[in-house]
Amino acid sequence: MEVKNLEPQELWSNFVRLNAVPRASKKEERVIAFMVSFGKELGLETVTDPIGNVVIKKPATPGMEDRKTVILQSHLDMVHQKNSDTVFNFDEQGIEMFVDEDWVKARGTTLGADNGIGVAAIMALLASSTIAHPALEAMFTIDEETGMTGAKQLDPANFSGLVLLNLDTEEDDELTIGCAGGIDTNTNYNYQQEAVAGDSTAFEITIKGLKGGHSGMDIHKGRANANKLMNRLFYTAAQTMELAIGSVNGGSLRNAIPRESAAVVVVANAEKGIFAEFIRSFADLLKEEYHTVEPTLVLATQETVLPAQVMVKADFKKIVNTLYAMPNGVFRMSPDIDDLVEASSNLARVIIKDGSFITQSLQRSSVESTKTDVSNAIRAAFENMGAEVKQAGDYPGWKPNPDSDILRAMVALYETSFGKAPKVEACHAGLECGILGGHLPGMDMISFGPTIRGAHSPDERVQISSVQKFWGYLITILKEIPKNTK
Repeated sequence: MEVKNLEPQELWSNFVRLNAVPRASKKEERVIAFMVSFGKELGLETVTDPIGNVVIKKPATPGMEDRKTVILQSHLDMVHQKNSDTVFNFDEQGIEMFVDEDWVKARGTTLGADNGIGVAAIMALLASSTIAHPALEAMFTIDEETGMTGAKQLDPANFSGLVLLNLDTEEDDELTIGCAGGIDTNTNYNYQQEAVAGDSTAFEITIKGLKGGHSGMDIHKGRANANKLMNRLFYTAAQTMELAIGSVNGGSLRNAIPRESAAVVVVANAEKGIFAEFIRSFADLLKEEYHTVEPTLVLATQETVLPAQVMVKADFKKIVNTLYAMPNGVFRMSPDIDDLVEASSNLARVIIKDGSFITQSLQRSSVESTKTDVSNAIRAAFENMGAEVKQAGDYPGWKPNPDSDILRAMVALYETSFGKAPKVEACHAGLECGILGGHLPGMDMISFGPTIRGAHSPDERVQISSVQKFWGYLITILKEIPKNTK
């Protein structure tokens, strides 16, 4: 079956239309134009604020005019990731989707269900002539995935709503009432190089086949980080042989756990046998450690062209030791909320090339003080080796409000609809609600969505039956929005 023919067709058909539009973070011009055209074709009030967020307003249906105005919010951008052997141009091609039993998937790339399903649901509501609802203010933000720029620079004058429904979480039995904040740590260090000895051989080392995933939602799952594995390989190899680094290219996006890393190293011809045996034993070690969570892990080597220069020994030790010591993964679990990661760090990007060593990492926490603590730990490690450190993109978390009116209403509706209580959670991802709450003080907010797996990776998929559940729940809660008594 084609994706556009799935039920509810009004949602899936819009998802197909949306996924035909390239929409990388910071490259949203085409999807902004697409959404503006969509609103205007419906004859609805449509505006774009100075940063590029799109706002579409729809009046209440007859009989619902006295209800609280609802802001429906999702972000337009998506994470662009693909498998290394997938030929695909995100700037020119639409996502290639297919149905696999109860899941919609993409062919070798991210799917864009994060947050395209939320966007498509809002589009379906705006286009509907049969669904009862109060006045709606659709808020489509930009650049959520690489800095939440749209949320940070939102123009609050465009909104009068009293309830905000954020459609950007990934478990259909959860209602999210809080999230982590984050900060980016970017580093740069200029290392010295030297000429390669003539009696040497260069090898390309590749680590791939890892699951990767969302650096917030998946950080506690024990998945391997390709950048940390590659650096561990360097450190361990250097204990028994002379190994020089020509280049490294690891990871991709700041909010994705690195799935792949590639490096060029040089070893003396006299140590080629030692190197080959080391790679075999190290690969066996990693496969044993990660056989449960990373069953498709691959460590491969092949001879390649000798680089003109390699990193000098002194800088090799500085860089490898710093990366080895750098905190990565869960930094602290919440002592107040069961099973919630409070603070974490993800070493997302490592580039070594032509005398320049660059890293990008993202630290998250639901508590400002521990966000500062973990980001300071990263800063200290790199400053100690003499690197330049720049921290930017700081955004706040969203403090849970267990006394929320919309939370009470949605819990009661969930219990009535599905015969059990939902999970009321805070999450370790960075939702825009914390920032939006600063622009719209007193806003009653909640986040929910369908079941999505593998977000921020080519394994991303969304469950069809869950989308049906989410859609029915969404249109029912809109009918139950209370009257505006203010």
